[in-house]
Amino acid sequence: MISLYLAERTWLHGVPAGWKLLALALVSLFVAPFDALAPMAGLLAATLALYATLGRPALRQIALLRPMWPLIAILLAFHWWRGDPMLGVAVALRLLAMVLLANAVTMTTRMDAMMDAVEPLLRPLALVGVSPRAVALAVAMMIRFVPLLFALWEALGESWRARTGRRGGWRLLAPFCIQTLRLSHHTAEALAARGGVPGTLPRTRRQ
Repeated sequence: MISLYLAERTWLHGVPAGWKLLALALVSLFVAPFDALAPMAGLLAATLALYATLGRPALRQIALLRPMWPLIAILLAFHWWRGDPMLGVAVALRLLAMVLLANAVTMTTRMDAMMDAVEPLLRPLALVGVSPRAVALAVAMMIRFVPLLFALWEALGESWRARTGRRGGWRLLAPFCIQTLRLSHHTAEALAARGGVPGTLPRTRRQ
């Protein structure tokens, strides 16, 4: 269903999901105040070094960043227009590093492990009648879908270039939205066929 998960086990697979998610959150909070170019370049270099320790399959996933280049170009152009191009470069480096770090977590963490790590934080929701397991599934799927959507955009772009010899650009938006809706529909059907969210019961069966 969703898988950019690395089948080849690495050292990062052995780190508990909770620790990986906590580390990702802490890094996000730590780098947020920095706008200097040198720290952001160092962050991206450290992230690429992390990928190198995970082997070639992980390094190949860096290609998922290609759909982000239009966004990066817009960021750089905006900051250049504002008269601070170096700030734009720093922001772009931080964005690239954080996306790669998030992808490193998703490609080395199983969906059920991610849900088990998130669910304890959501237990207070049960007091208002919301299933923590259902919300944990939604959070885990949101995290896992991000790299998958990047891969989908890249596949559509490659298909367009194969047919026309040109870049797709904005022309890919319509097929991308259609494929995303199909993916969400198939995912919902797969969950329904398996009895819904584990650990929850349909409302009609609770009564």
